[in-house]
Order: sequence, then structure tokens, then C-alpha cells
Amino acid sequence: MRIRLSAEGQVTELGACIERLLARPVQAMNGRLISTEDGQPLAAKMLRDRFDAARVAAAAKAESAGLTDLAKRVRAFQFRDIRPKAASEIVSLDDANKLLGHSDNQITQRVYRRVGEVVKPTR
Repeated sequence: MRIRLSAEGQVTELGACIERLLARPVQAMNGRLISTEDGQPLAAKMLRDRFDAARVAAAAKAESAGLTDLAKRVRAFQFRDIRPKAASEIVSLDDANKLLGHSDNQITQRVYRRVGEVVKPTR
């Protein structure tokens, strides 16, 4: 599943959400990448619960729009898929390696890159 911030010239819901987050005034500087709205560090369980709730809501919205295949793929997407997904979306192996903080490109290539080889049809 591709994660897109815009499609066909329109901002997606994820893109709009990110724009709203970026527009928020900074309330606390705690050194954390993700914080609650009042600036407290977001615990792992809180992040997991929010991810699960967002996945359920996204699948329900796709289902109600008649997009059953998309709803099925959204339900199958797991929190642990985010890190390798991010690495696979980056074209440059060096850039993916830097994002993940690996000292060796081979680790990134072997463990995290999930980009299939482009092949020709059999007939």
C-alpha cells in the first residue's frame, strides 16, 4: 500500500492532517518527535492505540465508500510495517540508510527494503 499526501492534484486526508499538525503552535519542547496535544511525551501504548483507532476508522470509511479492496489492505496494515515501508518508499538506498540510522547499506537492503524487481509479463 502506498502512503500518499496528495493524489490527482488533491490533498489526501493524511496530507490535510499533516498540514494541520504543522500549523499548530509549538507548546512544549521536550525532545520527543511525537507528543500529546499538551506537550507530554506520547507513550508507546498511546501511539499504538491511536494507530489502531485510525486504521479502524480508515477501513470503515473505505468500506462505506464501496472500496472493499482498499478497506481490506488498510486492515492488514500493521504498525510494525511503518519502518520498512518508509525505507522502501525512498529511492536512494543511501538516504534510506541514513533515515534508519544504519552503519551499513547491506542491513538496510537485506532487512528493510521491500521493493520488488520490475519484471516483464510472461506473455
